[in-house]
Amino acid sequence: METIRFDELELYPQILRGIKEMGFEEATPIQSKAIPVVLSGADVIGQAQTGTGKTAAFGVPVLQKVDPSNKKTQVIILSPTRELAIQVADELRKLSKYMHGVKVLPVYGGQEITKQIRSLKGGAQIIIGTPGRVMDHLRRKTIRCDYVDTIVLDEADEMLNMGFREDIETILEYIPQERQTILFSATMPKPILDITKKYQHDAVTIKVVKKELTVPSIDQYYYDVKRRDKVDVLTRLLDYYDPKLSLVFCNTKRMVDELAQELQGRGYFAEGLHGDMKQSQRDRVMKSFRNGKTDILIATDVAARGIDVDDVEAVFNYDIPQDDEYYVHRIGRTGRAGRCGRAFTFVKGKEVYKLKDIQRYCKTKILAQPIPSSDDVAQIKAEKVMEKIANIIEEEDLREMIDIIDRQVNESDYTAMDIAAAFLKQALGAGVESDTGAEYDFENTGAEEGMVRLFINIGKKQNVKPGDVLGAIAGESGMPGKLVGAIDMFDKYTFVEVPREYGHEVLDAMKNAKIKGKSVSVEPANQK
Repeated sequence: METIRFDELELYPQILRGIKEMGFEEATPIQSKAIPVVLSGADVIGQAQTGTGKTAAFGVPVLQKVDPSNKKTQVIILSPTRELAIQVADELRKLSKYMHGVKVLPVYGGQEITKQIRSLKGGAQIIIGTPGRVMDHLRRKTIRCDYVDTIVLDEADEMLNMGFREDIETILEYIPQERQTILFSATMPKPILDITKKYQHDAVTIKVVKKELTVPSIDQYYYDVKRRDKVDVLTRLLDYYDPKLSLVFCNTKRMVDELAQELQGRGYFAEGLHGDMKQSQRDRVMKSFRNGKTDILIATDVAARGIDVDDVEAVFNYDIPQDDEYYVHRIGRTGRAGRCGRAFTFVKGKEVYKLKDIQRYCKTKILAQPIPSSDDVAQIKAEKVMEKIANIIEEEDLREMIDIIDRQVNESDYTAMDIAAAFLKQALGAGVESDTGAEYDFENTGAEEGMVRLFINIGKKQNVKPGDVLGAIAGESGMPGKLVGAIDMFDKYTFVEVPREYGHEVLDAMKNAKIKGKSVSVEPANQK
């Protein structure tokens, strides 16, 4: 279908002015199809993915219908998450910027209800909210539906996935029968169709499939990875590509929590995000990710709705998405603002067939990639250090440093090359060989290639966490925390993996160390 220009639609000049200020001229396919139908007053079933412009598809006609002189609530829009409710409210405020007297108010859990009640008393023609909080206000009679003539269910499939079906049906019972019911959903499972049959009348179905489902600037790869190796492969890829910000998607809340703890235990700045977290926690995590204090955000699909961060350089599908469309939503969060992004997917066994379905659906190629070896990671780290050094040579005044090196060369047997090599080794995190003369048996410790597994006689019952073990090893030995491998904690003991070349150094450094104030014994795992 051909798209239309907004000025071809019979819209108030104030709305057209708001649209123009937002930089829109031509309507997207979903807007071109939906706006005239919604304006006609018919019930609508809209099927479109995130990123197709569906907020304006229902927002523009809803604003056209609103009576600014009547301060009573006329439109209720239901959204699955707080983030999405705020996002929709922001867009409607921009569209209605020049419509004097129109108030748009988001209501959601996590914000003090008394504050919302105060705002509602002032009157709001359009309310956008999460089902639970909207229902709470309806029961308190702080939202009244006497004048509501339009209800919009946005991201209806996600609301059902989150268990909001009963809440939605309860809310629909509050709305007068003479109303317009608009439903938008990326997918149309049976529960959605049940709702449309029960609560809509002669609904017009509008379906738009994006022709270009993926961004061409996203490089897409997959790795054949056993479940037990996923964390190791993820950390190796993080070290190899060193993305500025990364998004990691898991299919369950439990996996988000476990992976966040595992990565934190290995010294990465990672945080989890899912629906069971308190709103204050979610806000803190998102703020930390946006300002770069957190490098890696691990999330479920639902929790990731409304995340809009331009600097995400890599997306990792730690679990292959359960729905083909989720793959599009996930990887679309990288490669933004003209940047090149990367998407990595972990699959095993029969999941390869699921990956083929995704490729067919997206009309894209996801290329198989070998997992980088430890040597590859070391090489790329050396190259990155050399790049930084080249920039310093080009941009900094190094005369004072050259004088210091000259004096060192003249006063010792070292060459400038020796000193440069030592600095490079230090920058790469390599330490000094143990000088205690102690010999340790590092064979058959059960560690992955290039690592040694160490046994520590302290565990969960002593209230020790992976971060405590990591901090002690890194702090005592001087080894960068990022190089520490798997940390497996049990009630009375812990296993930790470190690079083989650091084995002697870590064991020597930990001889007199304490963890949480307790003296510990550390030895190669095979000697226990």
